[in-house]
Amino acid sequence: MPKHMDFFLSLASTYTYLAVNRAEQLATQADVVLHWRPFSVRTLMIEQNNRPFAGKPVKLAYMWRDLERRAQRHGIAFASVPPYPVDADGLANRVACLAAAEGWCPEFAKASYRGWFLRHGDPGQVENLSRALRGTGREPDEIIARANSSEIHERLRAETDAARDLGIFGSPTFVCGTEVFWGDDRLEEAVEWCTSH
Repeated sequence: MPKHMDFFLSLASTYTYLAVNRAEQLATQADVVLHWRPFSVRTLMIEQNNRPFAGKPVKLAYMWRDLERRAQRHGIAFASVPPYPVDADGLANRVACLAAAEGWCPEFAKASYRGWFLRHGDPGQVENLSRALRGTGREPDEIIARANSSEIHERLRAETDAARDLGIFGSPTFVCGTEVFWGDDRLEEAVEWCTSH
């Protein structure tokens, strides 16, 4: 019987780029079913007065170098420092929420991050979002209209509420039962916990 693990992600999060490219393969190898759960990390960070990189140039420079090193270690492409912050309106995140409901979140998240990290396009801008959606074989106008519906806004709010209730404060976060593992560097530990408990 496979174990289950929730993957809480926000598409405007930098370190989530690594997790989006690693989580699926690691979970599959361990016979763990991964549930992709987009949420608004920005909402929780504002509530918690937790803006780790805003106005902190030294920490921001470290983050980019750390991401580059970790990407190299895991064989993930990293062209150069992409624009940041991105997706100010949360549109890409709402599309991810719709995609999660319909089972195509992994392919959309990967396409969205490729556009951001490798082509340096803000994933929340319609032109870049449309390119990512076409890359998954979907019609952008229809998907974007649905992502702007009250139903998807509410679904994203509900997932953000669920993240808050679990004590989540950042993205990516992995949850096994009530155990919370924050950060791409805790992915292996989260999978191991999931398979052994």
